Amino acid sequence: MAAVEGIGHALGPRVAAPSGGGARLVRAVAVLGPLLVVVASLSLWVGQRPLDFSALATDPIAYTAFFTLRLPRVLLGAIVGASLGAVGASLQAMFRNPLAEPFTLGVSGGGTLGASVAIALGWGATVLGIPFIFVAGFAGALIAVMIGVRVGSRMSVVVPGTMLLAGLAINLTATAGVIILQYMVDYSRALQILRWTIGSLEVVGFGLIQPMLILLVPAWAVLLFSLRDLHVVAMGEDVALSLGVDVRACERRVFVAASIIVGVTVSVGGTIAFVGLVVPHFARLLFGEDVRVVVPCSFLLGAAFLMGADTLARSLMPSSELPVGAVTALVGGAMFLWLLGRYRTPVGA
Repeated sequence: MAAVEGIGHALGPRVAAPSGGGARLVRAVAVLGPLLVVVASLSLWVGQRPLDFSALATDPIAYTAFFTLRLPRVLLGAIVGASLGAVGASLQAMFRNPLAEPFTLGVSGGGTLGASVAIALGWGATVLGIPFIFVAGFAGALIAVMIGVRVGSRMSVVVPGTMLLAGLAINLTATAGVIILQYMVDYSRALQILRWTIGSLEVVGFGLIQPMLILLVPAWAVLLFSLRDLHVVAMGEDVALSLGVDVRACERRVFVAASIIVGVTVSVGGTIAFVGLVVPHFARLLFGEDVRVVVPCSFLLGAAFLMGADTLARSLMPSSELPVGAVTALVGGAMFLWLLGRYRTPVGA
């Protein structure tokens, strides 16, 4: 337990308060922008049958396949990856914990259970243009956050190591709930729930993307609005309080925004694990520890990472495709073990 608790302080001493964050962010975006374009172009072209872009104007089949299947899927991958990358970076800064991300904290598990309940009960209606499954996913994610914070709190202070253990328990409980639902519902709905548990970006048309953005764009804005406070909180709660940051208000904003983002992405793409873990570490490795730079860079890198992972999932097997959640879990699981070994003792011990 002491080793796990020591992980929670790993980010704190490493995050300084450098100046010139805006200039570094501009340089980072100048690097990541072309990378994003290259990955998106490759993802649009590669698949079981590579598309010929020159045929889009003359071949109606190629045109339909591109605008109905390939382009919506790539766009969905970019949206989900960007969302999970930004949430992971924000949670790691909030908890000063390099292992924090929606999956390890149980947020994805709660969102998956909420979406699975909606599927099992046949809640396919919309509320003000928002699919009810999004609402159910958000509710499940928010409940998971509330339980994790409640369990991980000691004397009104969130203990990061305990949060990870609480997240593990929440994920196990949510997984058990999803399995029970699969046994209780009919075969077709059980298959739908199975899709949610393995993670997939299969989508037809742009029908889901617009309602996703209605909820995601305000949540992204909340995270961006909170960057300065998150940067200070990452240095330590005492430092944040001394600089006039309302830590509890910042936590509430980030928790609600993270719950909305995870709930929506899980409702559409299922449980795509470890994107929020892997991407922020690459962002810090490339561009430094400044949270004001890491979160936006994680947004862009997350989009590129998941589009690339989905491209691999679609092209590794000639006759079928792998679920993208399996690809991200393989990469993220290996990095999770590496991080556990790297931070197995408290910094400075």
